[in-house]
Amino acid sequence: MLVVGRKPGEYIVINEKIIVKVVRSEEGNLRLAIDAPLEMPIIRGELLRQQQ
Repeated sequence: MLVVGRKPGEYIVINEKIIVKVVRSEEGNLRLAIDAPLEMPIIRGELLRQQQ
C-alpha cells in the first residue's frame, strides 16, 4: 500500500488513466475527486464489504 500526503488541489495519477485529487480537507474530513475511465468500476470500501 502506498501512503502519500496531499494538500487540497494536489493529486496523484495511477497508471496514466486514473486521477485522484484532494478537493477539500477539514478537521479529519477529506473529500476526493476521482477521474477514471467509465469501464473502470469504482466502489466505496463499505459497499464492497457488504457485497462479500
